[in-house]
Amino acid sequence: MEGPYFADSQRGAQNPGYIKSPDKTEYGDIINFAGDIIKRWSFAPELDGSVEFCETLVKNNIIPAIAHSDAVYKDVKNIFDAGCRLVTHLYSGTSTITRHGGFRELGVIESAYLLDDMAVEIIADGKHPPPELLRLICKLKGVDRISLVTDSIRAAGMSEVPPSVKGRDGEDMTGIIIEDGVAKLPDRSAFAGSIATADMLIRTMVYEAGVSIADAVKMMTQNPAKILGLAHKGDITEGFDADIVIFDAKINIQNVILAGNAANCIN
Repeated sequence: MEGPYFADSQRGAQNPGYIKSPDKTEYGDIINFAGDIIKRWSFAPELDGSVEFCETLVKNNIIPAIAHSDAVYKDVKNIFDAGCRLVTHLYSGTSTITRHGGFRELGVIESAYLLDDMAVEIIADGKHPPPELLRLICKLKGVDRISLVTDSIRAAGMSEVPPSVKGRDGEDMTGIIIEDGVAKLPDRSAFAGSIATADMLIRTMVYEAGVSIADAVKMMTQNPAKILGLAHKGDITEGFDADIVIFDAKINIQNVILAGNAANCIN
């Protein structure tokens, strides 16, 4: 889950009508209703009640993650101490250094670099963070603490919004347009999710960010599996689920094997 406990200033394509601070009654009811369905929940740590919210998530085995936030270091550190070890799509809706009365304060981005055990996600489409920024993230954070994420909307892999998902305005029903290889708000003031697919992320990391294929695949498979506590995914090892994607040297998908069953292969 993402939100609705976000900073309005960093809401991106989120509907401002729903943005709010953590509501104990609300999130308590949601957690009680959903049981173990919720695996992770992203929120802004600077909002009132965020530390208690984070502690509640951890208590209920839900992974807390920072997102759409204008937090400074002390806010991030408070959440880190409460059990948060993940930043959702770094550089997309995450604060950077600000000045207050001349004094500089770290934002979410710099705090994520400083805290060694804080893992980060990146929308590695070469658009959200450009290739040179992808290289910087890898250099500063290290491969083991990075997960690739598409953050895709339902127009993933498309160059334009097809009629089947257009609303009455001729735009996608989520209120976006697609151009320059990315989804945007109608006024083009910000990106609105992405249209990336997982193979695109691998391709971008290898051919534009200069990461090895092994490291790129690790960031797409093994690292997120570890974050989610999926004990039988993310590796080609005896006892693991035999879900295997086969691609060529240009990262073009050739086959997908599901649960080791050759009958489920697709070309």
